[in-house]
Amino acid sequence: MKGLKAAIKFVPVLVMAGLMISGVDALTAAPIATFTAFAVAMITEKLSFQELLDPAVESVSKIIVALFILMFAYAMASSFMSTGVGAAIVNISLGLGITAKTVAFVGFLVTCVLSVATGTSWGTFAACAPIFLWLNHIVQGDLLLTTAAIAGGACFGDNIGLISDTTVVSSGIQGVEIIDRIRHQGVWSILCLAATAILFLVVGYTSGLPSVSTDGATAIAAIPNEVWDILQAERPAAVDLLMQVKEGVPIYMIIPLILVIAFAIKGLSTFVCLGAGIVSAYICGSFAGTVTSIGEYIQLMQDGFSDAGSWVIVMMMWVAAFGGIMGRIHAFEPLSVFVLKISRKVRHLMTCNALLSLIGNACLADEMAQIVTVGPIIKGLVEENVEANEKDMYTLKLRNATFGDALGVFGSQLIPWHVYIGFYIGIATAIYPLHQFVAMDIIKYNFMAMTAVFSIIILTFTGLDRFIPLFKLPAEPDVHLKKAVKEETYL
Repeated sequence: MKGLKAAIKFVPVLVMAGLMISGVDALTAAPIATFTAFAVAMITEKLSFQELLDPAVESVSKIIVALFILMFAYAMASSFMSTGVGAAIVNISLGLGITAKTVAFVGFLVTCVLSVATGTSWGTFAACAPIFLWLNHIVQGDLLLTTAAIAGGACFGDNIGLISDTTVVSSGIQGVEIIDRIRHQGVWSILCLAATAILFLVVGYTSGLPSVSTDGATAIAAIPNEVWDILQAERPAAVDLLMQVKEGVPIYMIIPLILVIAFAIKGLSTFVCLGAGIVSAYICGSFAGTVTSIGEYIQLMQDGFSDAGSWVIVMMMWVAAFGGIMGRIHAFEPLSVFVLKISRKVRHLMTCNALLSLIGNACLADEMAQIVTVGPIIKGLVEENVEANEKDMYTLKLRNATFGDALGVFGSQLIPWHVYIGFYIGIATAIYPLHQFVAMDIIKYNFMAMTAVFSIIILTFTGLDRFIPLFKLPAEPDVHLKKAVKEETYL
């Protein structure tokens, strides 16, 4: 009977997962799962509606700051795409000259930086794929190498970018500051980037590719008219960015991105970083002529707020309410017991959290669905089963947030049926119709995803993360599994 009751309590998770797998939008799946959780809680625990509403509302109240950050993040992303910040990044990189040996390497670096600036992997891929796939065609490079390079690079900023929705949501669910999250994983992320860049450079120079050189303007001019039509329908912001790249923007338009990164490294408040980016983009854009009036810029900010509020913020509120109810009825206790049985150290438990995030991503085939579904589970596993002081517990939460985001975004690049792969295949095939792309074309050379996914799991399990600044997890005897404490007391 007890086992049946535990199984019933897990039904709301299965409902959310089933809806997401079947293609239902998260904004629809989350409310349905939440109401299912209400019903299950009333049946299994005999709780009243008000007794369940209180933890749901309390859970939502804990992410209010993250919701405000998300609105400003969307606003800054909108300004960076429209004022020329993104175009400046692309033009600076393309100005170096590109050959078949370096096109994948340069494409990787450009998409890494652009995705940090814009906070969107899909938008970055849509903007950069037309440039680099046609550049690759002109210089006779390796098509699959270049495609995988810009796919992996586009995910870099989605994992560590201050304005990425997955960064904000994963941090909010774990209850950590975004700036702290970025600082925690920053050195590890840069090391992954450096290792991947070297791999692309080595492969490019050892594959017998030619040394024909060209530039971005030539590649943009070679893009067929039908490709422009497709981009206008799918990602109009990408068209604006490509036109700015073609026409050119002043080099000083990169200043807003530099300021945001500098403030983040210095550890200033997320709101200060976002505010600096928004204000500096307006000032630089006014000088460059990409911003014509304060009214136009305010409208741009309002559009950003609207984009965030129309989907992500509402979805996050429902998910938070869902987590509050599931926590109230201890729905994840059986999973917690299982993880404890196979874990001997806190590090083992954290490795299990990493694997749960990756498996959840594969099952749900959507990184945001994984973050909002698995995130509360791994949060509960740590909070309920680990003895630690406040500082060490916070570090464990930072790693949980990193798991959810990194194994969601980068993990998506290694899962053939993932929606990420589907989007990339659709865009790549549409803008470069000379090749019919399949999932393995994105996965085969996705060194960024492979490096990030395998390294974070191995480093966590082995304890080698202690050699990476700010990335070290607290270990025994500073932290303990509660079962270990009980066993020690009993003995």
